[in-house]
Amino acid sequence: MTPDETLPQESGISTIALRHAPELHRYELVDGDRIAGFTTYRARPRQNQRVFVHTEVHDDYAGQGLAPLLARFALDDVVAQGHRIVAICPFIAAYLRRHPEYRDHVDAPDARPASEPAGTAQP
Repeated sequence: MTPDETLPQESGISTIALRHAPELHRYELVDGDRIAGFTTYRARPRQNQRVFVHTEVHDDYAGQGLAPLLARFALDDVVAQGHRIVAICPFIAAYLRRHPEYRDHVDAPDARPASEPAGTAQP
């Protein structure tokens, strides 16, 4: 999926759209004018990383399989942009463990370039 796509009709949740909101540093599940869920990240430009810190799907949308769709959408977008993935968020970390296809694009949460001394990592 590309940014601002609606889920396929066969998903049964076709009113939900996925979008990247870079000004808010998050990816969103949107149902009309309501945010149904989101995953937030911190950008680390010097390390070329997107650090995922929190994922949430509102209770009204729970149990519909939306969180994994959101994770896939966000991670695919990060990879397509050529960024590295860092997962502090427990949900994103668990998703990555179940999806080894992202392995080549993931850095450990404490990863920093070898040329950067400890204690100087950019948040």
